[in-house]
Amino acid sequence: MRCLNLLVMLCLATYTLSGHATTAQSPNGEMLKKIEQAKVRLAQTESSISKARVSLSNTLNALEQEVIALREATSVARRKADEKTLGLVQLEERLARWQEQHVFQEDVLNRFLRQVKSEKAELKSMTLSEKVQSVLPIAKNYYDAQFPQFQAKSLVLSNGELVDAQLLTLGPVTWYLTHAPQMSGLATFQNSHWHTDTQFSSARTQQLFDLLNVDSGEVVFDPTLGRAATQSDSSESLHEHVIKGGLWVIPIVLFGILALSIALFKVVQLWRLPTVKPVTSAKALSSLLHQSSINHFSGMQRELIDIAQGARTPFERDDELFAKLQAFKYKLEKYNGAISITAAVAPLLGLLGTVSGMIETFRMMTAFGSSDPEIISGGIAKALVTTELGLVVAIPALILNAILSRKAKTYYDSLESFALVISSDSEEARAAS
Repeated sequence: MRCLNLLVMLCLATYTLSGHATTAQSPNGEMLKKIEQAKVRLAQTESSISKARVSLSNTLNALEQEVIALREATSVARRKADEKTLGLVQLEERLARWQEQHVFQEDVLNRFLRQVKSEKAELKSMTLSEKVQSVLPIAKNYYDAQFPQFQAKSLVLSNGELVDAQLLTLGPVTWYLTHAPQMSGLATFQNSHWHTDTQFSSARTQQLFDLLNVDSGEVVFDPTLGRAATQSDSSESLHEHVIKGGLWVIPIVLFGILALSIALFKVVQLWRLPTVKPVTSAKALSSLLHQSSINHFSGMQRELIDIAQGARTPFERDDELFAKLQAFKYKLEKYNGAISITAAVAPLLGLLGTVSGMIETFRMMTAFGSSDPEIISGGIAKALVTTELGLVVAIPALILNAILSRKAKTYYDSLESFALVISSDSEEARAAS
C-alpha cells in the first residue's frame, strides 16, 4: 500500500510539473501527450501492484498454515512436557484404572466362556488373545442364528433309528423335517444328539416342506418349550396315583372303605328314625293321649309310653325306661367309634408310609449317589402319596363322625326329655288316685 501511494504521488507531481510547463509554453498537443503517458504509467503501476498483492496473499496464506502447524507441534510438545512432569501418584492411578479395565474385560470373557461349557482349568491356562479367538466362532453362530436356515443333521427317531434330517433352529425352538420317512415335528438336543420331541400331522409337515422349498410358509411351535408335553406325559390316573404309594396304601384304603360303609349305614339308620313328637309337660301329654290316643306316637316314643303304662311301681318304671334308653343309645352310637378310629389311624398310616418311602429313597441315594435329582424327587413324591391318602381318608371321616354323633345325641336327648315327661305324668296320676 505504501508503494501504491508513492506511485500516485509521483504521477501527480509529474502531472503538476507538466501542467506548469505547458502553461509556460502553451501548446495543447504536448499537454495531451504527457497526460496519455501518465495514464500508461499509472496502468502499469496498478498492474504491478495487483501482481504484488497476489504474491503477498499467497505468501501470507503459507505463513498462516506454517503458524497452525507450529501451534499443533507446540501443543504436542507441551503435552509431552506435561506428561514428563506428571507425578508418580497420577501415573499409578492411571495404571490402576487400566488394570481394572483389563480385569473386567477378562472376567466378562471368562463368564461367557463358562456359560458355553468351557472348563475352569482350561480357562486359567488360556491367554487373553486365545479367549478372544475362542469367542469369535461363538459370536459367529449367534450372528448366523439371526438368519435361520435349514441345516442337514442326524436325528434320532422315537424308535431309536438314526436318520438324516433337515433342521431349522429359531431361538430355543428347533423343527425337523425328514424325507424318508416323510415326517416333521419339534426336536430337542440331548446327549450330543438331536431327538424327536413332537411329531406333526401331514398338513403341518407339508407347511414345513413349503418353507424349505419356497422360503415361505407357516410353522407351529410350543410356546411352553416342551413343558406342556412333559406335564401331559407325567399326568396319571387316580388308580396309578394310588398304586404309586406302595404297600401302605392297602390298609389306608381299607379303613376308608370301612368308614364310608359305616357312614352310609348310619345315615340310612338315622334318616329312617321317626320324628320325636315334642311334649313339654305332663298335662300336654295327657291331653294329647286323650285326644288322639296312643297311636299318635310311634317308634321309641310308643315303646316308652307302653313301658310307663305297664309298670306296676315307679321304681320299676324308671328302671325299665332307663334300660330302654340306654339300649337305644347304644344302638344310635354303634359303629361311630370305627369312624373316629379311622380318622385317627389313617394319618398315622400315611406317615408310616412316608417314613418307609424316605428310607427307601435314602437307600437308593446310597446305592446310586445323589447326583441325579430325579431319584431324590421321585422317591420323595412317592413317599408323600401315603400321607396324602391318609389325610384324604381322615378328614372326611372326622367330619362324618362329628355330624353323625351330633345327630344321634340330639335324637337321644329328645327321647330322654320325653321319658322325663312320661315319668312325671305317671307320678301325678298315681298321686291323684
